[in-house]
Amino acid sequence: MKAVFDERQWNHDPKHFMANGAILPNPEQPKRIEVLHAGAVAAGCSFQAPQDAGLGPIAALHSAEYLTFLENIYTRWQRIPGAGEEVIPNIHPAARTDGYPKSAVGQAGFHQADTACPIAEGTWEAVYWSAQSAVTGADLILGGERSAYVLSRPPGHHAFGDLAGGFCFLNNSGIAAERLRAAGLRPAILDVDVHHGNGTQGIFYRRDDVLTVSIHADPARFYPFFWGHAQERGEGQGLGYNLNLPLSRGTGDEDYLKTLATALQRVKSFGTDVLVVALGLDASIDDPFEGLAVTKEGFARIGAAIAATGLPVLFVQEGGYLSDSLGENLTRTLTGFQEEA
Repeated sequence: MKAVFDERQWNHDPKHFMANGAILPNPEQPKRIEVLHAGAVAAGCSFQAPQDAGLGPIAALHSAEYLTFLENIYTRWQRIPGAGEEVIPNIHPAARTDGYPKSAVGQAGFHQADTACPIAEGTWEAVYWSAQSAVTGADLILGGERSAYVLSRPPGHHAFGDLAGGFCFLNNSGIAAERLRAAGLRPAILDVDVHHGNGTQGIFYRRDDVLTVSIHADPARFYPFFWGHAQERGEGQGLGYNLNLPLSRGTGDEDYLKTLATALQRVKSFGTDVLVVALGLDASIDDPFEGLAVTKEGFARIGAAIAATGLPVLFVQEGGYLSDSLGENLTRTLTGFQEEA
């Protein structure tokens, strides 16, 4: 399987993360790259660097206002007397239609949903090349590859069109799906991250040309809390084109695989001809977020079930945090897929 990664993705090195009122080390560490890269190589992946397709494929989903913010906010932040080393918001608007301030502090609050997505000196370069990796992955599929893996880091599925959150800045899976759609295909996004892909849902919620399906821990008591509930089916033209399949905390392999079968049936019913898998590995029983309890064997079965669709598949890395099994979970997923394909 061909794989895509750019070395500049190492440059995002977030230090801070607030949870339950405590300031903690950020779990989205650069070391994830090392572990995931090794896991992909163990599954037989051959890596290449992405091409630079420019801002066009990114701006197809993200507003020019937001991209200007991401590219420039760190430099602006350094001009604030006594500012912290990272851009972290401390005030937020009540609605997206509220006023747009000139202040760097105010704009940070407008464009960053939470304290989990600090912006530092290397952040823009890293997120840009993470997104370009996803674009190149989509182009591999368009060029005739039946599958490919993208090591996108930072991840992307919590990023809305103009809003970062949950370690995410640019919606890599969505950018790849839009690239495929613009080329005339009918893509579905299947998100298997333990957290609901709220940004992906938000971007496509009123559209009927990209199906979004997410399997995740029930957000009633789990991040992102405000999105990911079963009744969220889309709006307007997009009604019926979004499917959320929340699971109880601690759900293991058997119930997860049954839910995956439901998700893949919806993918089939959409007439999907290419599948983007937002590949979060944090559904693992070993993941520090402790949402679900999928085993290594379970990940192999997830990969095999996805392969059984017979569709071209682009795997785009989402979550999955440092644990003893992170790399092997990726190996098992990709190997399970290739053995069934």
